[in-house]
Amino acid sequence: MSDHFDGKHFFNPEPTVRSSGKNRGFFSILRLRFNKDPAVWSPWPAHIENQPYPPPAGPPPTLTFIGHSTFLIRLPGLTILTDPVFSARCSPVQFAGPKRVRDPGLALQDLPPVDLILLSHNHYDHMDLRALRRLRRRFPDVSIVTSLGNAAYLAAKRLPRARELDWWQSTTIGQTVVTATPARHFAARTLWDRNETLWAGFMVEHGGHKIYFAGDSGYTKFFKEIAARLGAPDLALLPIGAYEPRWFMGPVHMNPADAVQAFQDLGPKRAVGMHFGTFQLTAEAIDAPARDLAAALATADIPAQRFTTLDIGQTITL
Repeated sequence: MSDHFDGKHFFNPEPTVRSSGKNRGFFSILRLRFNKDPAVWSPWPAHIENQPYPPPAGPPPTLTFIGHSTFLIRLPGLTILTDPVFSARCSPVQFAGPKRVRDPGLALQDLPPVDLILLSHNHYDHMDLRALRRLRRRFPDVSIVTSLGNAAYLAAKRLPRARELDWWQSTTIGQTVVTATPARHFAARTLWDRNETLWAGFMVEHGGHKIYFAGDSGYTKFFKEIAARLGAPDLALLPIGAYEPRWFMGPVHMNPADAVQAFQDLGPKRAVGMHFGTFQLTAEAIDAPARDLAAALATADIPAQRFTTLDIGQTITL
């Protein structure tokens, strides 16, 4: 029992229900998806094809955007993957459901050895079991750190030995400290398991570097508390997509203006946007997150170079 668990289900200390009092259930999301205009993303052919970026090279630290919420983070002595999704669809099946409009920026078979996987929650666009099994076969000693309730599920899916954390709990892997941080979201893999597992972000501290991965979240008061408890990160990876319509998505998905407020609350040296431009999950246009981010930064008088986005496959030096 805690401020976010009632003995059976996890919940957000900040409300996420609609004005009607109903939660955002599976059928509501399904109805929203079928009612949106699928042509919103089709007039963007120039960005459907990946840029010809080479695989990451050179000494770490570097950051590579693979797509959606998947990043390859290379620090001296540590390589991290965040929410690794490499399948063609983020769906229970591969013949239906949201399909990639861009291939992963780095193929799974081309990854360097991975030491740590951060797994924020169990939604299909964040927990890709096929990719996780392939990663475990390639890198048998890789550590998986996730949120409460997911270790047993992963073990049942032939992915044992995951470490699970409650909000504010930490685990140490070698010289690396990973702390789970609060997020404002929800969890479900089926119609019957809503919020039986937790959702979280992560702060990773390694070799003098501090990196914050927000996972999936609506704007939350906890961003200020994360900075107060754990310190301002060097780099924050913040979601900026899947936010329309606001009446429905607002409590659980940040829009760019929310992400800019989170940036101000966290106080990182630098931020990179994620959770956009890969799967059409909601109603905004494919180019809207980048446009809206630029406008929100200008309104807040924040230099654009402090909060950027990357092309699929692009690598930057941190």
